[in-house]
Amino acid sequence: MQPTATVLVYSDDANTREQVRLAAGRRPAADVPPVEFLECATLPAVLDALESGGIDVCVLDGETAPAGGMGVCRQIKDEIFHCPPVLLLIGRPQDAWLATWSRADAAVTLPVEPVEFADALAALLRSRDCVGA
Repeated sequence: MQPTATVLVYSDDANTREQVRLAAGRRPAADVPPVEFLECATLPAVLDALESGGIDVCVLDGETAPAGGMGVCRQIKDEIFHCPPVLLLIGRPQDAWLATWSRADAAVTLPVEPVEFADALAALLRSRDCVGA
């Protein structure tokens, strides 16, 4: 049995969470493990999941309300010991500086473009694999 990677997806929009799942597929690249998704629609659910452990990468929607993904990213980077890498979904390319402020490890624009998203997710899974080795 192959190991899997757990990807936390935070968005208050079910369509955005679905876009993320469909863009990544079962395996975003041949050299990374298959992924399982843990979907969260609220900040408390994200914090509970991260405190429980086992999350390999977080995908946070910067457009989520009331707690946007950028603020959540900055919060978890400060509060979660060994915080997993974060892929931030931003509304427009000009928001990339905000992704940097939030300390996101990568950012892609909405709507999710499948190839760009899968490449960014796979890169973070590879980096997480190196950290765990």
